[in-house]
This record gives sequence, structure tokens and C-alpha cells, in this order.
Amino acid sequence: MAIEIKAPIFPESVADGTVATWHKKVGDKVIRDEVLVDIETDKVVLEVVATADGVLTQIIKGEGETVLSQEVLAVFETGAASLAPAAAPVSAAPVAAAVASTPAAATPDLAPSVRKAVAENQLDANQIAGTGRGGRITKEDVTAHLSTPATPAAAATAPVALSLAVGERVEKRVPMTRLRAKVAERLLSASQSTAMLTTFNEVNMKPIMDMRKAYGERFEKRHGVRLGFMSLFVKASVEALKRFPSVNASIDGNDIVYHGFHDVGVAVSSERGLVVPIVRDAERMNLAEIEKNILEYGKKARDGKLSLDDITGGTFTISNGGVFGSLLSTPLLNPPQTAILGMHKIQERPMAVNGQVVILPMMYLALSYDHRLIDGKEAVSFLVTIKDLVEDPALLLLDL
Repeated sequence: MAIEIKAPIFPESVADGTVATWHKKVGDKVIRDEVLVDIETDKVVLEVVATADGVLTQIIKGEGETVLSQEVLAVFETGAASLAPAAAPVSAAPVAAAVASTPAAATPDLAPSVRKAVAENQLDANQIAGTGRGGRITKEDVTAHLSTPATPAAAATAPVALSLAVGERVEKRVPMTRLRAKVAERLLSASQSTAMLTTFNEVNMKPIMDMRKAYGERFEKRHGVRLGFMSLFVKASVEALKRFPSVNASIDGNDIVYHGFHDVGVAVSSERGLVVPIVRDAERMNLAEIEKNILEYGKKARDGKLSLDDITGGTFTISNGGVFGSLLSTPLLNPPQTAILGMHKIQERPMAVNGQVVILPMMYLALSYDHRLIDGKEAVSFLVTIKDLVEDPALLLLDL
């Protein structure tokens, strides 16, 4: 039985998507729940899976094409594993999108030796120029096609890598992914539509480093996850947000929305761009629960498995540029949030302690905030609160 494979139902905030990658070709056997195609939206990549065992018989939307919610992507024949076409599978590459949208029966007749060569190299026979009698494709045509450089459209999907010889001046133009374009749009909007200001402070990391050294092994055995710095900063941020509710608020037109919960976004870098999964109700979590949430989100981001629910919302954001070696930065706001905390590289520096010079592991903290809602005094006090809690973790346990 033939069924239609449709794009997922997009939420209201997502108008359309782009076909990112076809994992199957026309004629491929497919097992139920196996991923057929990835749809990239402005926020996440959504997977479309097979609803039953069968064979993919027709691809209607090729890679790079725009699709709407519930639009038909392909045709699928259920229970037809034994009916897979003998002809070469149709490539779903962007350059073959027009061919991929036609039935497999349109594939030209091929001699057995040619068919084998096409199948082994996973080629689209419709893209090979035939020089034999009546335009038939010969083995020499397949060899010549393999030696021909890829077309610009196909090359655009490959990772950007330029091999330069001495004296060469090479350029390569590739389109932005939807996620990268959306990140660029939001960052530009944040810089233009908010009265953003950044305040800085520095924190002595020795107390929590000593705590990790003393209890880290026991913590991991008990909870099955390592004790990291991020969970401590999330916990300290939540406590500071409780004391300064406007930092946890957002602006909606001429209204200020105060949130009675603390959903903390943790910025994560992925191959497709920056994403900010949300640790929801962070005020109800202990350190181990926060660490497990962050670890799970990190894996999802690397595998492209983040859902829209994972990255939607948030009342405050933490970004850790220190993992890449950043010593100091001014993080950009994530509207409609009104503040973002930037963590940075831990660097040993000589510090004056009780009149003596001591080498301590120091970290710069940056708080960018929307001055339309948050005053300078409030922002500085908020950042000092985080500094005090991190430098004396006992204050978190004693609720002081």
C-alpha cells in the first residue's frame, strides 16, 4: 500500500523548513521508525521516520527545497521490501532534486555491467551522459562521470575546506543554514532593539575547585555524573535571580512580565550553530539534577536531536565562552530575556590577599543587561551576589 510521507506539524513560531538530508534513496528498504529525512527549521532539525517497513518509491522534495507543515515529502510503499526496483537508486542530492521527484521506473535501461558500476558508486544514471548506440550508457561513460568534478550545487553542501597553493586566491560561497541565519537575525535584533549594557567582575574559583577536588569522586559515585562548574553557576544564578526579580523578567511591548519560575538557558555550540536548551524549574533541582540535564542537552545538541520544546522559553541565559579559551567578552542578550551571564576562562593571576600577593585561579564574569528594565546598581548587585556565592559555596547550602 502506498502512503505519503509528510513534513512534521510545525509550531506557530516556525513558518516552514528546509530538507536538509535524505538518509534513504528511492528503492531503499526501510525498517519502521528508521530515519528517512532531516528537516531543518529556524530553531532545530526535525527527523521524519518511517511509519512501517517497506520501500521508498518516490522523493518529491529534494535536499535544499523548502517545505511547509504537513507537505508531502515522498511516497512510501509499505510491506514492499521484496518489490525494490532493480534500477539504480535515485540520488537525493540537490543537483538531482528534479530527477528524484520522478518514479524509479524512469531510470534508463542499463546493461548488467553498467548497472553494477552505477550501483557500486551510488550514482544517478539520469545524470550520466550516454555515448553508446541510441544514447545508451557504457562503462566508459560511468568512468568518465566519476572523474568529472562535482557541480557547484552539489559542492555547496560539502563542508567548507579550501586547499590553497602558494600564490592562489580562492573563494568559496555557500548559503547559510537556516539555523545560522536565524541566530544572525536574533543577534542583530538584540543589538538594535535593546539598550544593552555590560558590567564585569572577577571571581576567585579556588573555593569551588577545592570543593570539587575534595568531593568530586564521591559525588560522581553517588549521582553517576561529574560535578562541573556550570551547575554551581546555575544554582548561584537562581539564588541571585530570586533576590533581583527584574533580572528574571522580560519586556513585552509596554509591559514587564515577572516570572515566578527560573528557566535557565545554557548556551551550547553545535555543528549547525549556537543553541540554548533550557533547564526548566532550575530552582527545584539539586546540583546532580542540573548536571544531568546539561549533559543530556549537550549530547542532543551534538547529535542534532534537540526538540523545539528543549529550546523554547527561558527567563535567563548563561554562556560559557571559557571552554573555547575566551578570557573576556560582552555576551549579547537573548530577547525577550533582559540579562545574560558570561563565564570565561579560568586563569591564574597574582592577587592581593590580606596585604600579600597570592596566585589564584581567577575568572572574569560579564553580565549584559537591558538598561530599559534593569538599573546599573541592580545589575552590579546581582553580579556581586553570584561572585559571593561562588567564592563561598557554603552560602548556597545555608541559604544565606
